[in-house]
Amino acid sequence: MSVTPYVTLSCAISLDGYLDTASPPRLTLSNDDDFDRVDEVRARSDAILIGARTVRRDNPRLLVRSVARQGRRETTGLARSPWKVTVTATGDLDPNAAFFTAGDTTRLVYCPAPIAESLRRRLGGAVVVGLGGDVTMTDLVADLGDRGIGELMVEGGAMIHTQFLAANLVDELHLSMAPFFLGNAGGARFVGDGVFPWNSDRRATLAEVRQIGDMVLMRYALSGRFAEHDTEAQHRAMTAPLTVGMR
Repeated sequence: MSVTPYVTLSCAISLDGYLDTASPPRLTLSNDDDFDRVDEVRARSDAILIGARTVRRDNPRLLVRSVARQGRRETTGLARSPWKVTVTATGDLDPNAAFFTAGDTTRLVYCPAPIAESLRRRLGGAVVVGLGGDVTMTDLVADLGDRGIGELMVEGGAMIHTQFLAANLVDELHLSMAPFFLGNAGGARFVGDGVFPWNSDRRATLAEVRQIGDMVLMRYALSGRFAEHDTEAQHRAMTAPLTVGMR
């Protein structure tokens, strides 16, 4: 059944707005508690999307880490981790990358239609989807909806962030800010140049600010669907310890 996926874009940045340095190794921005929070968001998602450059550079496994959360998904008939999704313009993907080899879940690769067949042969078990001459995030999200994906988590990198935000496809934005500056002119920023729906005349709605150890999480509501889909607040309400008032 076709749905319109609810899109949560999540990333950690430095105080000066960087995602990473210009060269390896990968910069660690989040602390343990923030990694755990991200793991909970992953566990509630149907699919997690990253760009091909992030697959190549960071080699992420893109799995739910917590065994308890994996088990919770299994009890509801889901795979232990959400679907993995990536998008490539060139097909430059290594079939031995952790994206393709780690975990037991569906892998989707979106690419231009002319390279889909050759990429399908090279990647083996991945589901390769050709979308026209150029892949747009609007078409990609629509195809995920046709496949029944209701909750999409977008984890980067900067080009993917820019495309999703500029296309007004994000319902909810999570920005975790690390307490240090990077100061690296060649590093990757949170977004690149673009024309965004939120500007000085249309300010984004700040839904929550939360301290997580030495970090700060800022959650922004970027669509009208946020209010009835505030899974963060719903989850905390269900897991908060009961308190007894004293008179």
